[in-house]
Amino acid sequence: MGRIFTVELDGRVYRCRFCRTQLALAEDLISKSFHCRHGKAYLFNYATNISVGDEEERVLFSGMHTVADIFCCCCGQNVGWKYVAAQEKTQKYKEGKFVLERGRIADGTDLEFYIDTRPNGSDGDDS
Repeated sequence: MGRIFTVELDGRVYRCRFCRTQLALAEDLISKSFHCRHGKAYLFNYATNISVGDEEERVLFSGMHTVADIFCCCCGQNVGWKYVAAQEKTQKYKEGKFVLERGRIADGTDLEFYIDTRPNGSDGDDS
């Protein structure tokens, strides 16, 4: 297995919730009103640091589409899908776009903080 190189994005980014790899820029966000079987999802013009799975026909809320699951290139978690083709004319705008599932990504406001609550032995140990 080779070394994984990732693309560093400039600006506000959405990251993989599992390993914090940068996946998409906030400026490439098209819509926050998408849904998946696990909850909310966001539609993006572009995504990076992903691998694309096999294409398959899938019935989604908006009809039949050819899609391919997308995976974080670092941890391998499924983070959403790519629209390859749409059957209906009104859905053609989705072709080539990426959907990232909200529960699998984090943005700047989702940063996780760790607070060490263990007593620190440096204060007052010498008394």
